[in-house]
Amino acid sequence: MCVKVVCVGGGPAGLYLAILLKRQNPAHDITVHERDPEGSTYGWGVTYWRGLLDRLHGHDPESARAIEESSVRWNQGVAHVRDQVTRQPGDEGHGIGRHRLLEILAERARSLGVRLEFESEVTAADLPGADLVVAADGVHSALRTHHAGHFGTQLEEGRNRYLWLGTTKVFDAFTFAFVETGHGWIWCYGYAYSGEGSTCVMECSPETLTGLGLDRADEGEGLALLEKLFASILDGHPLIGGRGAPWPAFRTLTNRTWHRDNLVLLGDAAHTTHYSIGAGTTLALEDAMCLATALREHATLPAALAAYERQRSSELLSAQSAARYSAQWYENLPRYIHLPPHRMFALLGQRHSPLLPYVPPQLYYGIDKAAGQLEVLRRLKRWLGPRAARALHARSTAHRS
Repeated sequence: MCVKVVCVGGGPAGLYLAILLKRQNPAHDITVHERDPEGSTYGWGVTYWRGLLDRLHGHDPESARAIEESSVRWNQGVAHVRDQVTRQPGDEGHGIGRHRLLEILAERARSLGVRLEFESEVTAADLPGADLVVAADGVHSALRTHHAGHFGTQLEEGRNRYLWLGTTKVFDAFTFAFVETGHGWIWCYGYAYSGEGSTCVMECSPETLTGLGLDRADEGEGLALLEKLFASILDGHPLIGGRGAPWPAFRTLTNRTWHRDNLVLLGDAAHTTHYSIGAGTTLALEDAMCLATALREHATLPAALAAYERQRSSELLSAQSAARYSAQWYENLPRYIHLPPHRMFALLGQRHSPLLPYVPPQLYYGIDKAAGQLEVLRRLKRWLGPRAARALHARSTAHRS
């Protein structure tokens, strides 16, 4: 059965859903409406991990290959604390420019016959007729807001303030830098997204923000101060500003339900997770995969949308928990920052733990280290077990003969 689909929002989630639905049935009539001009987007780069890339290859190998070819990789993390540096190996991470990601998805969608309408704003008052309307219009979704009471939308604002920047410095690892000032700590997360640039996300407490005067500085003054504070990792490269409100607090968005009649929420319109776990784009693309699968596997639209909501709500629980504890770790940075850098970095990697806020940091580090050693011993025992049994059996057989 072919259907008419209108997708409001031309971000990664909306474009990828259009691709998947067209692959399932080329006869589907699919239009993506994006209010901004083509090629204009916020942010610099997005990060993702190998698991997502494997899933992309499974759903649409052609776009997955293009994304992989346009991505940079790293397998280390480095933390700068004052004048000390610690570096540790980690899982393979990937970064890609947001502009490039959208370009790949738009080209792929067009090649499959999806209509892309840029500078085309759709509101709840002028929804085009369609079998399915997808609200992929972000955290400020107009379609969701129009029915906020039905969706049960809730917004929870975090304490710290952040700023999304770019730089021409290309980091060779996922980089954390913590700088102490006379008004408290300020820090950044940096990762490359191409051979020409990296993303830098700055964060600090509201007291540090006002103490440094960053809340009152114009963009040029603010960037100059940040470049001075983070000179040790920028190596003379500039920071580049972007659009958006300066130094907002991150808002975690949840909804009680994700669909209403033939309207369904996707990506940031349905949920947000704190940027410090680097999962926003991944979760949005996984939403698209799940919704496309549900629409293929269920005979009716209500059943498909209910199955999509049920599955994704369940799958998101761990990511939402990790994001909540990660944000809290940074909000309580003074609790950890005075540890030796290698220990602080180890607990930075454990910031998703619900136990960490309630255990003294030094004690938690010792417990975690001991647990890691016990896990090594358990793995060794499992590996030796069959071999020891075979050796014992061989000796027993030789003795009886």
